[in-house]
This record gives sequence, C-alpha cells and structure tokens, in this order.
Amino acid sequence: MLLLLLRICFVVLLLGTSIFAFVVLNEHPTDPDAEPQTSTILGALFGAAMMLGIGGVVMYTDLREREKDIRVITSLFFGLLLGLLIGWQISFTAEPIVRSLCNGYLEHTQRRMVDLSRLLIMLICSYAAISLLLQTKDEFRFLIPYVEFSKQVKGGRALVLDTSVIIDGRIADVCDTRIIDTKLVVPKFVLNELQAIADSGDKMKRNRGKRGLDILKRLQNNAKIELVVHDSVGEVKPGEKVKVDERLVLFTKAIGGRVVTNDLNLNKIAQLQGVDVVNLNEVANSLKTVALPGEYLQLRIAKAGDQPGQGVGYLDDGTMVVIEQGRGQIGNEVSIVVTSVHQTAAGRMIFGRIESRPSGNFVPVGSSASYQPVAATGNTSATHKPLPSSETPGPSVPVRPTQEPPKS
Repeated sequence: MLLLLLRICFVVLLLGTSIFAFVVLNEHPTDPDAEPQTSTILGALFGAAMMLGIGGVVMYTDLREREKDIRVITSLFFGLLLGLLIGWQISFTAEPIVRSLCNGYLEHTQRRMVDLSRLLIMLICSYAAISLLLQTKDEFRFLIPYVEFSKQVKGGRALVLDTSVIIDGRIADVCDTRIIDTKLVVPKFVLNELQAIADSGDKMKRNRGKRGLDILKRLQNNAKIELVVHDSVGEVKPGEKVKVDERLVLFTKAIGGRVVTNDLNLNKIAQLQGVDVVNLNEVANSLKTVALPGEYLQLRIAKAGDQPGQGVGYLDDGTMVVIEQGRGQIGNEVSIVVTSVHQTAAGRMIFGRIESRPSGNFVPVGSSASYQPVAATGNTSATHKPLPSSETPGPSVPVRPTQEPPKS
C-alpha cells in the first residue's frame, strides 16, 4: 500500500513538473507578454514530453524489476557518490594541465575545455567505482554499516528447501507444529524442477511432482511460517551449466542459509563446501522411540531377512527390526528381546531374537504356589484312596491292617 502511494505521488509530481516546464519554455525569452511563436510552443512541448519520457522510463524500470537486490542498489549509490567525489578532486588537479595544453586558445574556449575535462574525469571515475563495487559486492566491505542492509527475519538463518524434502511432505507437518520460526526459501530453479517432474511422461514421477506442488501450496497457505520463492540462482556465471544440487549449494552459501534435504549425496556435497545441512531423516530418527538392549518388543514378522533364518519386522514408526531365527514365524506376532541397536545416517536398525521366557501358565519349582510332596510307602504305583473325613476335628481313625499278625 505504501509503495502504491509512493508511485501515485511520483506520477502526480511528474505531471506537475512537466506542465511547469511547458509553461516556462513557452514564454518569450525577452517579452513575457508577447504571443508565443510556433517554434516556441513546439520546443515547450518537446521539453515537457522529454521529462515525461524520462519519468516513464524510471517507472517502467521499477515495475519491471520486481525483485531488487539491496547489494546492487547500494553498490550503484556508493559507487556513484565515490566516483563523483574522486572525479571532482582530480578535476581540480587536472585544471592547470588542461589550461597549459590549451594555452593558444581564447579564455572562453579554455573554460569550456576545463568544464569538459571535469565532466569526462567524473564520468570515468564514476564508471570505475560502480564497476568495481558491482564486481566485488560480496567481498568488499565498507567501514560504514551499509553492508548490513540485509532483511531482518525472525528466528535464525533461512532454510532452503530441496526438491526431495518438498516431495517427501513431512516438512509441512513439521511447520504445523510451530517448531520452525525462520523463513523458508524455495529457489526458482527448484520450482522449475518440480514443474518438470509434474509434467513428466512417467506416471510415478508425475504423481511425485504434483505432490510436491501441493506441498508448496500448503506451505504457502500456512500462516505460521513465511515462504519465499527466490528468483536468484546463486553465484552462477551466464552460460554456465550447473546441476540443480550444485546451484542449490551455491545459492545457500550466497545467502548464508541452511539446506533442508533428504538426499545423502547432497548432504555430503554441502558439508564439503561448508554449508550447514538439516537432514529431515536425521530429525525423524532423533524423535523415534529409543530401544535399549535387553528390552522386549512386540511386533509382527513381515518378511524374510538377507541371512539364513532371519526375519524382518517393523515398528509403528517404521524402524526395521531384524530377528534372528525368525523366518519360521513370518506372518505371526511375536515378542522379541533386543540384542543390539545400529544407528546409521539412513536410519536406525534394531537386532533381536525371539523371546525364550517360559509361559505364564507354567509355575516353576520353588514358587509361592502351594505344593506338598507325598512320601511314597510300599508300592508307589498303587492307587491311594483318600482318607475318610470327619465332621468334627480330632485324631484320625487308625487303619486296620488287612493281614493279621502271625501267632506266636
């Protein structure tokens, strides 16, 4: 809104200045009350049209170049200021030299030659200063703090999204948790790559590209974050063919951001060039449940492993579990004990074996269950009849032997 008001004020002032120039140029040079001649009117119209044309060119350039780099603008401004200052100082030094070279000419001619030499010197100095600052805008530093005109954003450095992490889609879920409070940047060449994938003849690639575009639309509509599509392609010379991964690293390094990716190769390339990387797979692995050796897990064995006798299962978060001697239990849900955990850049792997603990229905010897052994007497294979019970407590009735004792 403020920019629109500025442009409206510029157009109004430009029209007023052109009308004022027409009125001034239309006056008679010696008699203001005299009727203006045709040549005077044409000259006034030409002057007003020239002012309108210059203002129109400035307005067109401003509207056409929507994405402006503050480094280029500051280089132009300070280059012009520095060039005019140095040129003005040099022109005073060169004035005696110019007058000595034009010693045989009239004073009026010498004065014009001095003015022309001053204009030429200031023009050369301005061009040299602007060209120098434009070519060294990333390395050259002034003692004044104009270099720190970069846009202030909330949070830390900007996060530059890779094609793989956009198609993956988990970045949108992470943004919904409000854990990201910095700006997300999508370079224009990454957007072009997504568009090319979405227009691919392969159905799977086309679906992946459309999913990536849908994720970008979801991020753009998320009011909790700031998503910017950047037109810059990094420090790439015109005509130079550079792959998307290399351009992404160069672009991230130029803006001082961090790459967000799922690609291990891009991760290594960026780290070799000193660019910080946020691997979304590593973030997801750090949030998974920690399994320690000796703990018990309940899962279903889904398929056979690479080694003989091995079975493979998966936890709810997708962690792969390799079970020793579990191939015979494929399709069954078993309880395993964790033997080791292996952490890699691609994820976490858990190794275990099927639990060999006894069943809960089995009561081992020495437990709290009541168990009274019976001493064997006589024939142990004989069937013992239960003793007769009595209603009232008292001593048990003795049992009469079946054979009478021998008579003496």
